[in-house]
Amino acid sequence: MTGVSAESLPLVARAAQFAERTAIVMGDRQFSYHDLLEKSGRVAASLLARGSDLREARVAFAVPPGFEHVVVQWGIWRAGGIAVPLAIMHPPAEWSYVLQDAKVAIAIASDTFYDGLLPAATELGLDCRSSESLYEFPGGNYLPQIEASRRAMILYTSGTTSKPKGVVSTHDMIAAQIQSLINAWAWTERDRILHCLPLHHIHGIINVLCCALWSGAACEFLLRFDVDEVWRRFLHSEDLTVFMAVPTIYSQLIQAWQKFKEKEQQAATAACQKFRLMVSGSAALPVEVLEHWRLITGHTLLERYGMTEIGMALSNPLHGERRPGHVGTPLPGVELRLVAEDGHVPEMGSPGEIQVRGGTVFKEYWQRPEATRSAFTEGGWFRTGDIGECHDGHIRILGRSSVDIIKTGGYKVSALEIEATLRVHPLITQCAVVGLDDLQWGQLVCAAVELQPGCDLDLQELRYWGKERLAPYKVPSRLEVVQSLPRNAMGKVVKPKVLELFSDA
Repeated sequence: MTGVSAESLPLVARAAQFAERTAIVMGDRQFSYHDLLEKSGRVAASLLARGSDLREARVAFAVPPGFEHVVVQWGIWRAGGIAVPLAIMHPPAEWSYVLQDAKVAIAIASDTFYDGLLPAATELGLDCRSSESLYEFPGGNYLPQIEASRRAMILYTSGTTSKPKGVVSTHDMIAAQIQSLINAWAWTERDRILHCLPLHHIHGIINVLCCALWSGAACEFLLRFDVDEVWRRFLHSEDLTVFMAVPTIYSQLIQAWQKFKEKEQQAATAACQKFRLMVSGSAALPVEVLEHWRLITGHTLLERYGMTEIGMALSNPLHGERRPGHVGTPLPGVELRLVAEDGHVPEMGSPGEIQVRGGTVFKEYWQRPEATRSAFTEGGWFRTGDIGECHDGHIRILGRSSVDIIKTGGYKVSALEIEATLRVHPLITQCAVVGLDDLQWGQLVCAAVELQPGCDLDLQELRYWGKERLAPYKVPSRLEVVQSLPRNAMGKVVKPKVLELFSDA
């Protein structure tokens, strides 16, 4: 072994600059950047006990959010491995898919998840280790030099349109994604963020955790999102400056605020006003949620656009106009263009596929060379599959080309536009619109909706209401009322499962 790896990886190297500052907060426990370096060095040394370098071996881990999770992640990186975080809310059957698809060499689990991970790992003949045993391993001073160009992480796509694919990023790419957001959102070591998002997804890993640690800021963890606990932290922490969440979380926080007594509402509103930045992402932010949040907190949520493959690509400005329904302009270091179906740049206000290029874009789909090739143009532009429109330089997302653009009766309509209109209905709390194949119309506009408690709504009533607000071909012709829409771990609606609700047609 040669060198000290803390100097070879951009994110880890920066931690030494903030050694005595608080890095991670978990309830009453605080951990410094020095603690993080020391413990992750032990994990790396333990992983390396059987060899001099993991040499990009895939290492999967199921560890709850918090200090130990970061220690394991950094330990894998410092040992030269590729980190494969497992979704802790997923059943072992889904872990097995990731373990097998990524061809994992080592599986790590905390005591909480060890019994669940061990059978899946054993069946595949994997080395399965307890995370607690790694923390106490002696040594860690001398670790291999890891080039920043090496593969660092495999994150699995949400699987909203197909089987989850492993998205490979390098240490360089992770650093580029972080630096882009640091510049755009003005992170500093004085920041403190409340983290309540999953840590197998780019939103929770890069936007929240890595940006905080790159900056020397503090990251305060909740084990999971709990609306009452988030409001409690808002009310009782004097140091919180940044909060990032998905639209579903903001909706739940609004509903909880509405149930507060008047003095509690006033206190909650005052608590939010101390924040310098609140961000929404991972799914389209309904305009009504943005407006409600602004009304009760004074914050206009900063909406941005990104995906596992590209990190963040677009953002509304930190300072300046944040347009409702828009996701802003390209972030620093990001090249972006719209491409119409005919391959040309569309006119202003006309739709086109969003394509992205730059140092933040992923390296490859793990062991899927054909999928990787087809995802890029000859010029190296990544085809996002998302359709957008440009208005005075600001991008508005119309939806996924595959599931959110519905072709009905010769018209192309945006499912997101219809959803935004349906959410205005006084009885509808949440909705999802999909296109169902139909011989006569091409596709039928179908809506699945969640309603206010104790309410009913039939298709005839919805169509009468909808025709006053939408073009006739945009009004749903099928309706399903559901208790809850199918969602993934980030709260994003899984459209293929919504479509299954109408499969009896």
